[in-house]
Amino acid sequence: MAGLERVRFLVVDDNAHMINIVKTILRGFGATQIFEARDATEAFHRLKHDSIDIVITDYQMEVLDGVEFIKLVRNSSDSANRYVPIIMLTAHSERSRVLSARDAGTNEFCCKPVTAQELHRKVVAIVNHPRPFIKTVGYFGPDRRRKMDAKYMGPERREGWSQDHKPPVNKKSNVTQDTHDANEDVA
Repeated sequence: MAGLERVRFLVVDDNAHMINIVKTILRGFGATQIFEARDATEAFHRLKHDSIDIVITDYQMEVLDGVEFIKLVRNSSDSANRYVPIIMLTAHSERSRVLSARDAGTNEFCCKPVTAQELHRKVVAIVNHPRPFIKTVGYFGPDRRRKMDAKYMGPERREGWSQDHKPPVNKKSNVTQDTHDANEDVA
C-alpha cells in the first residue's frame, strides 16, 4: 500500500511475540514508523507524547483491557487524540466482544490469528474510507453504521445528524456528527 511509510502506528499488546508479528506485517505493507506498548497505560502515555495515526490494540490485556483502553482514548479529558483510528485485535470473536469493542469506539475489529490480508483490509478501510465521528450522551466514536443506502428514502431510524452529514430524510435530535476531519490526523 503506497504511502504507509508516513503513517505512524502504535501496536498495543501484552504479548511480545504478537507485537512482533503485527510489526512484521506492517513493515510488509511499507510502514516504517511503528511504536509499541506492552499495556494500555503505556499506550495512553505514548499517545500523549507521540503523534500516532493508527492504533492496533489487543482486546485481552492485564490491568486495562482493550475496551477500557479505547474508552479512555475516546472519553478522557486527558486524551491527546480522541479521533485516532483504532483497530481491535482479539482471539475471541464472540458477538458480545465485537459489540463491546464497537460500542467503546473501535474503528475496526480483526480476529487472531491475524493475517496480512485481513489487517491490510482494515488499514485500507481506515485510511481510504474514514467514518465520521458521532457524539451522543452515551457514545463518542466512529459512526457504528458501516454503510448507508443512498436509495433509502424512509424515516431515519437513528435520529439526529449535524448539518454537515444528514441522512436522506432530515430530523432534529440530540445526536450530532463531530465536525473533526479524521483525514487531518492520518499522515
